[in-house]
Amino acid sequence: MNRQIEELIGNLTLEEKVAMIHGDALFYSGEVKRLGIPAVHMSDGPMGVRQEFPKANWIPVGNSDDYVTYCPSNSAIAATWNRKIAYESGRVMGEEARGRGKDIILGPGINIKRIPANGRNFEYMSEDPYLISELVVPLIEGIQESDVAACVKHFALNNQETERLWVNVEIDERALREIYLPGFEAAVKKGHSYSLMGAYNLFRGVHCCESEALLGDILRKEWGYDGMIVSDWGAVHNTEAAAKSPLDLEMSVTYDFDQYILADPLIEAVKEGKASEKDIDEKVRHLLLMMFRLKMLDAAENLTRKSGCYNTAEHRDTVRKAAEESFVLLKNEEHRLPLKAEGMKELLVIGDNAERLHALGGGSAEIKALYEISPLMGLKSQLGGNTKVTYARGYYVSPKEESEESWQEKSTDENLDQDAVLAERKKVSEEVLQKREELRKEAVALAREAKEVILVAGLNHDYDVEGFDRDNMELPYDQDQLIEEVLAVNPNTVIVMMAGNAVSMGKWKDKAKAIVWQWYCGMEAGNVLTDVLFGRVNPSGKLPESMPYCMEDCGAVALGEYPGRPLTEEEKKHMNAHTTMTYNDGIYVGYRYYEKYNVPVQFCFGHGLSYTTFDYSDVKAYMLAAKGRSEKSDPLDEVAVITEVTVTNTGDRTGKEIVQVYVGMKDSKIDRAVKELRGFDKVELAPGESKVVQIPLTRRAFTYYDVKEKAFVVEPGEYQIYIAKSLQDVQDTVTVTIK
Repeated sequence: MNRQIEELIGNLTLEEKVAMIHGDALFYSGEVKRLGIPAVHMSDGPMGVRQEFPKANWIPVGNSDDYVTYCPSNSAIAATWNRKIAYESGRVMGEEARGRGKDIILGPGINIKRIPANGRNFEYMSEDPYLISELVVPLIEGIQESDVAACVKHFALNNQETERLWVNVEIDERALREIYLPGFEAAVKKGHSYSLMGAYNLFRGVHCCESEALLGDILRKEWGYDGMIVSDWGAVHNTEAAAKSPLDLEMSVTYDFDQYILADPLIEAVKEGKASEKDIDEKVRHLLLMMFRLKMLDAAENLTRKSGCYNTAEHRDTVRKAAEESFVLLKNEEHRLPLKAEGMKELLVIGDNAERLHALGGGSAEIKALYEISPLMGLKSQLGGNTKVTYARGYYVSPKEESEESWQEKSTDENLDQDAVLAERKKVSEEVLQKREELRKEAVALAREAKEVILVAGLNHDYDVEGFDRDNMELPYDQDQLIEEVLAVNPNTVIVMMAGNAVSMGKWKDKAKAIVWQWYCGMEAGNVLTDVLFGRVNPSGKLPESMPYCMEDCGAVALGEYPGRPLTEEEKKHMNAHTTMTYNDGIYVGYRYYEKYNVPVQFCFGHGLSYTTFDYSDVKAYMLAAKGRSEKSDPLDEVAVITEVTVTNTGDRTGKEIVQVYVGMKDSKIDRAVKELRGFDKVELAPGESKVVQIPLTRRAFTYYDVKEKAFVVEPGEYQIYIAKSLQDVQDTVTVTIK
């Protein structure tokens, strides 16, 4: 293979090489027909394969052949805490991408959920690097099984949408290594992702897609990554810098393909001696290697590439099963749930989200779904004609004004005023306020007389959306007032909160008896919600992120400088940025911050209830002797401790429990989190059934990043191992001594 790659490179002209390393259309690179080198066809996204676009236009083609399976978001997959579900979800995305003729699917997204306001949090997995690392690997493996490349994104520190192209991130090395890089390292070293996407933002003064520190020193040299690196669309700014950087393929949102940074300007730079053709050869080399891996080239003899498929019944069944394990039962006082369908003559359903479809929204995560079952549709279709289902919208959402010009055409405009767009969105006319009041009064009046009420509230893709952050965690459209008034007249109302990002529920959380959390979880979401509410599915999801009460409780806001400060005069001299964001919260992101500084949260990391109950007993921890090490093995990946717990289903329903293992060190010589997630497993138990669950802990579970040593090290001493149902629901603690 290497010989064939070098022969191809030797036969390419400079112009042909350059054609290969930049976009020749919105979603594919240039080809070299005379040598049989095809274009690389790419597609968003994190929730399925995006609809087709012309070569040079963001207005969709509009044919009927690009409807696809709408998959659960990465947040939903993370909420399952199920490695097998992650793999199966990836397999669906890979088969569908290949079935649509794609070579790369632009996902999964694994940036840390640092702030609950990030507009793209619904695309990402978690605030915890260990949970991300454990789920991204099987997700990648599932995708790439179909001879299509996963493209892990966005590398790195792309943690906000405010000034997303122009914010410079300053961060200490320990926080970078312990929090923000582990997911990407796992994706590269264990998941073997064939491609990776650079981020929009700057890292220590340099745009990520031009960063030798990120792409060269860490990714290529330290991690040994030989996969293909593609830019985010419009993330490249300087020809000479990009030519020297390890970036392989430049993509953008504009149609002047020959004028891209790595197009004609690069050819001129080579001719003028400002760029090296050897650097271009290296980029082509990575592209060709990926093509061989995907069996794209005629030179890959006797290798039949998988054809893939899309919109199959098996795919729809798989994403439904994934959705089933993603729902999180946040609260269930007085055993309010599950409801009983038998004998239910009437049901009142309230909320715009009960009837709204979400697939075709959110930015580049949009999906042209074959179908999408809304909550209202799921409830009505499954309850049937014996139950009269009445619907009240409850709150008014102003319809979007459709533009002939795609939002993506302007998404990389340096002069885009995000604040002005947000300010315009906040404007509420008297007419809108009147409509909201009318809908609210109607819903409250109906709830007063109803026996059974389900209120579906939350966010939509006006707020969970690429390009913009929320400025607070409050529910939009005056939903808090609606929920409070409905609960006042009907305290038994079941609240379904549908969102891809944490929201404030503090005004009414204590008044509600039952709260169910639903993510954007695919085409079967409405059917699955109905199954959960009526007990045909026992909820088993747990929160992959903390739910703080408000933005000001978040460490990045309370301790940091979010959303960024103006550049200093010195910074203006050497960086192409608008603002600088200093990560003063360090390693204290998400639950690490809330627990360290005793900040109360609405619902903690790892929280999730069930319709049955689980008992933990016989908690143990076994120390393992060090094994002989090979030269290639990392000693930190050796198993050091085996934790063991007997889990018993003490209820009357079959259910699934997620056993969580946290590690802490009270007397550490360095500043450390109280405890950190280091292991988990999901187990299914019938009523009365017990199982012994063993969860191994490697030496890495006891490490911290030593800045002086430039390595993860184990501090000798006593460690506390917490066996827990959630971060705050610790069942037992075992102390071990690590030498």
